[in-house]
Amino acid sequence: MNDALKKRLKGAAIGGAILLASALAPAAERAQIPQLVAVTPERLAAGTDDTSGWLMYGGNYENWRYSPLADINRDNVEKLAPTWLFQTGIPGQLASAPIVADGVVYLTAAHNNLYALDARTGEPLWHYEHRLPGDLRICCGPVNRGVAVAGGLVFMATLDARLVALDRATGEVAWNVVMGDHKVGYSATSAPLVVGDLVISGIAGGEYGARGFIDAYDMATGERRWRRWTVPAAGEPGVETWAGDSWKTGGAPTWVTGTYDPQSGLLYWPTGNPSPDWNGDARKGDNLYSNSTLALDPATGDMKWYFQYTPHDVWDFDATNNLVVADIELDGETVRTVLQPNRNGYVYVLDAATGRFLSGSQYVDRINWARGLDESGRPIVDEKYIPVPGGNPEFVCPGNIGGNNGSYTWAFSGRTRLMYVPSIESCAKMVKEDIEFVQGAPFWGGGPGETEAETGAAYGVFLAIDPATGAIKWKYRDDYPLVGGAMATAGGVVFAGNQRGYALAFDDTSGELLWKFQTGSAVRGQPVTWKQDGRQYVAYTSGGGGLAVSIIGEPEITTLGSTLVVFALPD
Repeated sequence: MNDALKKRLKGAAIGGAILLASALAPAAERAQIPQLVAVTPERLAAGTDDTSGWLMYGGNYENWRYSPLADINRDNVEKLAPTWLFQTGIPGQLASAPIVADGVVYLTAAHNNLYALDARTGEPLWHYEHRLPGDLRICCGPVNRGVAVAGGLVFMATLDARLVALDRATGEVAWNVVMGDHKVGYSATSAPLVVGDLVISGIAGGEYGARGFIDAYDMATGERRWRRWTVPAAGEPGVETWAGDSWKTGGAPTWVTGTYDPQSGLLYWPTGNPSPDWNGDARKGDNLYSNSTLALDPATGDMKWYFQYTPHDVWDFDATNNLVVADIELDGETVRTVLQPNRNGYVYVLDAATGRFLSGSQYVDRINWARGLDESGRPIVDEKYIPVPGGNPEFVCPGNIGGNNGSYTWAFSGRTRLMYVPSIESCAKMVKEDIEFVQGAPFWGGGPGETEAETGAAYGVFLAIDPATGAIKWKYRDDYPLVGGAMATAGGVVFAGNQRGYALAFDDTSGELLWKFQTGSAVRGQPVTWKQDGRQYVAYTSGGGGLAVSIIGEPEITTLGSTLVVFALPD
C-alpha cells in the first residue's frame, strides 16, 4: 500500500469497518491494490454486458438495472452468503447504488462521504468527506444516491449543490464547481450521468421554490457547457402555463439520474412537482415542465419533446421515478419506448422518438384522485380529491409517497421483458394551506396530512408488470412500504429488499421468494452485481440510521445501520 493511501486510511472515519471486512477475507488478499484503467465511452456504452463491473447508476445507459450474469440463478440462489461487509460508521440512510470498476467499489454514504473499497476484500483504499456548510436547506435527509465514473475520475453531486470530480485512484479533488446557491434551497443528491465528455446532473430544491434545472459540465475541466431550466421564464414557450410570475418559484426539480438512449441519441430526464406543492391557487395552469419527462439533445440541452404526467399537480406526485428505454412489442410492431411507473399510480408507455402517449395502466392497488387517463394520457381528475384546508375528509389514493418513488429504483429484464417495481400502498388526507414565498424557507402550501403510514394501514408490494399489455404478472406483498431498489438478472432472479432489513431474491417468472438475508438495517439502496476472478457477487446497501443487529453465522454481530454487504455463492 502506498504512502498516500496509508495517510488517507489513517484519517478516515470508518470505525471498526476495516477489521470486520478484513476478517472475512483471506489475509493474503488484503494488501493487493487493484490496477485501474480509463473508463472509456466504449466501456460505458457496453453497460452491464461488461460483467466485470457495474459502471453506472442504472447499470446501462437505458437504465435497465439488469445483468446478463447467470452464475447465481433460481436453482442456487438459496445458497447465497456474505463474503464481506463494510460499515461506514456514519448514521443515516444508505441509499446509493455502488459503482464497481476495475476491482474497486465506489460507495457514497450520508453527508457526502465517498469510499473506494477493494471489491475482493472490502478493504478501504481511500475516503473523501465533502465539507458541508452548517446552513443547508434539505428536505429529506443528508442522502446521496451514488457517483459516476469516467476516464480516471469519479464524480459526486453534493448537498450544498456542488459537483466534485476526484481522482479514482487517490481520491484527490480534480475540480469542484458550484451548481446552485444552497442558501436559496438548492441541493444535489443523485448520481451524475456521463455522456461523451459531459457530466450531467440534476438538482433538488423544489420544496423551497428553487427553480429546477439540468446541468452539463466538461468532464476534464468542470466548465459548465449548458443548462436546461425545467420551468420556462418570461417570453419562453410554456410560461403561459404559469399564472403571473409564479414561474419564478416553480420548482420542478430534477433530483434523480436521467437516462440516455445511444440508439436515438436522446437524453431523457424526469422532473418533480411544481411549487408550492399542495396549493396551486397562485400558479393556475398546467405548470410546464413540472411532473414531466424531457427529451433533450445531450450535446446542447435543447428540448426535443416533453410529456407531462400530472398537469397542475397539487398532490406532490413528483414524476422523478427512473425512466427505462426499451423495445416493446405493441400490436405486432416493435416500438422504441420510454417506460415509467409514475408516483401517481399509473404506468406510462411513451414513444421514445416523439413522446407520444402509447398506453397507461394502473399498477397500485388503489387510485381515486383520477378516474383514469384520456386518449392523450392526461389524467381525468376527480375534484373531490383535490386537497382542501384542514385536509380531505377521505383518503386520497395513492398518497404523496407512492406507488413507486424516485428515491428507489425499479428494474427491466432483458430476459422476461417485464418491469419489476417496488411500490408503496399508502393513502393520505392531503391538506392545503395558504403560504407566502420566503427565499430559503420551505414552500409547501400544505402537506400530506393524516397518512395510512401513521394509521398502520400502509404496506408494500413488489410487482412484475408487462409494459406491452399493462398486465400484472405477479405481486408480492410486504408488511411495510418498500423503499429500496431492484435488480434483475439472466439467472431468473430479481433482487430487492425491505424495511425489516432483509435482502430478498425472487423468481422472475413466478414471484416465488427464493432467498432472504438479514442485513441489519432497512434496505434503502440499490443492489448491483458483477463478476470478478470467476465469481459473481451481489452487493446490497443497508442503512436507515441507528444501531441494528445482524447474524452472520456465529457469533451475533451488532452493526451500525449503514453497511454494504457483498454476497456470493460458497466456493
